[in-house]
Amino acid sequence: MRPTSSSARNDGGARAVVPAKHCERQRQARPAIYYIRHGLTDWNVAQRLQGRHDVPLNAAGCAQAACCAAILQDLFRREGRAPESFDYVSSPLVRARETIEIVRAALGLEPAGYAIAGQLAEIAFGEWEGLTYAQVMARDKQVIAARESDKWSFAPPGGESYAQVAVRVRNWYETVARDTVVAAHGGTARALIAHLGLAPPQDAAHYSIDQGVVYLLAGKGFTRHG
Repeated sequence: MRPTSSSARNDGGARAVVPAKHCERQRQARPAIYYIRHGLTDWNVAQRLQGRHDVPLNAAGCAQAACCAAILQDLFRREGRAPESFDYVSSPLVRARETIEIVRAALGLEPAGYAIAGQLAEIAFGEWEGLTYAQVMARDKQVIAARESDKWSFAPPGGESYAQVAVRVRNWYETVARDTVVAAHGGTARALIAHLGLAPPQDAAHYSIDQGVVYLLAGKGFTRHG
């Protein structure tokens, strides 16, 4: 539940009265999300669809996670905020958990001190998981054409659509109480961008979500850092 108090502490520990209009703006403000896509894996290198498969980071992926920590340090410093003033949440998949643990350690925080949210797991690719895009094209060329014509609503055989992912991402976001650092996946990032109204769903489904960078989703827009 988001705080609705009409008072706030100043630096001396006393409570300062906050105007009612300011309180209303605070209630309406959405928590900011500092979103990190997990670092590189060997399946990324091979261009295999990972989905729910639990593939660990490779050496380059670990370096990308450390790079994200440096980007966050710079953002926090500019905002005059300490790393411990944020919540930290990860997808349950190991590539995301390893990413958030590297980030937290580099920020001087206990690596394991983060929450796991099942709703942030990667979009499921069903029967396509483990295949390269070229293999999928050879196997299901007509199905791929259907996907490209409506990527938001399309679900692979045995998998999920972005529309379905958006439902669970929305359920997670409704629990977010304060600004949060997230380590998750490209698919969940696209769903979150659409849910927050930062892009139309069909556009969001085609967005490239890069590794080794931080996306700040705040207010009515999002920015890429790195």
